[in-house]
Amino acid sequence: MSISAVYEWRQNNYLVSTDREKLDVQAVHRYLTRSTWAKGISQEIVTTSIQNSLNFGVYHQGCQIGFARLITDYATFAYLCDVYILEEHQGKGLGRWVMECLHHHPVFEQLRRIMLFTTTAPWLYEKLGYEPVNRENYAWTITRPDIYLNGEKSERRR
Repeated sequence: MSISAVYEWRQNNYLVSTDREKLDVQAVHRYLTRSTWAKGISQEIVTTSIQNSLNFGVYHQGCQIGFARLITDYATFAYLCDVYILEEHQGKGLGRWVMECLHHHPVFEQLRRIMLFTTTAPWLYEKLGYEPVNRENYAWTITRPDIYLNGEKSERRR
């Protein structure tokens, strides 16, 4: 399996593709900057995040209408994030479908652990086998939800 191989799935007039060349980075940025989890994110950061991830674009008649990405080492671990379907295309099962496509990707199938942090659509992820991590002292995080709005860069402490 090549990590640069392109995988595609088709359903009705929709396409899910891992082809980075098809991605509309500006469309992804437009959505993420108004999302609850990446409000104010710069296009430069979105571009860099896409370059360093396994991406799943969702398309309808050539226009990007959704997205999901895995930040992964391509061997044992992935962090699932930035999953969305534009509002006008919601309610058609596309969120579940892109997740099923993602789950059928050869990289995903071999991963030991997949993490997800979400406050939106937990019911969708639960249907696909995700479980909340509510064990004491098990999952740890540094969370800075307003990092893109502050315009400040953190300084490295020595």
